[in-house]
Amino acid sequence: MHPEFWQQRWAAGQIGFHQSEPTALLQKHWPALGIPAQAKVLVPLAGKSLDMLWLAAQGHQVLGVELTQRAVDQFFAEHALSPQVHSSRYGRHHVAGNIELICGDVFALDAALLADCSAVFDRAAIIALPPDLRARYAATPYGLLPAGCQGLMITLEYAQAERDGPPFSVQEEEVRRLLQPRWEVELQERRPIPRDHPGHVAGTSLLDTVVYGLRARLPED
Repeated sequence: MHPEFWQQRWAAGQIGFHQSEPTALLQKHWPALGIPAQAKVLVPLAGKSLDMLWLAAQGHQVLGVELTQRAVDQFFAEHALSPQVHSSRYGRHHVAGNIELICGDVFALDAALLADCSAVFDRAAIIALPPDLRARYAATPYGLLPAGCQGLMITLEYAQAERDGPPFSVQEEEVRRLLQPRWEVELQERRPIPRDHPGHVAGTSLLDTVVYGLRARLPED
């Protein structure tokens, strides 16, 4: 997806991927990871996700990255937050409390920025990317996150021939191919999404949401 695609989606208000409450599967599976409260959590392709607020409420430092300035502005405005803003080679940083949201390109991140991220939460990020960008995404940011980093990835699975993405169907085999062997990938849950559910993707027959636990291997593993 070219940046202009997402700029246009946000400008037109075509953001069906945005949820009006924190992700239930995040709240269910995150505590079992045992991530310390003070840990910094990377949230790639963050949009204006309420998941950032939920993670911050757990005591985490949140580092979101979002391409579209409109999404960033809406996030802070909708929660009556007044961020401090500065620029760097990564983009425009907006900081309020323990939430930092960078308006910039996730593919422009580097190991220096991600060195103190000990956790990652990926919902609606990898499924927003076409196949050719998913391999690049596995290298940046996933290939740059430090050893021992833990987190969750939430994907969708459906018959890709039924419709064009985004959101794209990302099968378990592909998740493992992209992330292993550097990452341990553990299937946590596969849950069908009924057609009458608000999260159902139009044009699909059978649709599953899938949760993976992730851990970047240590050198001695």
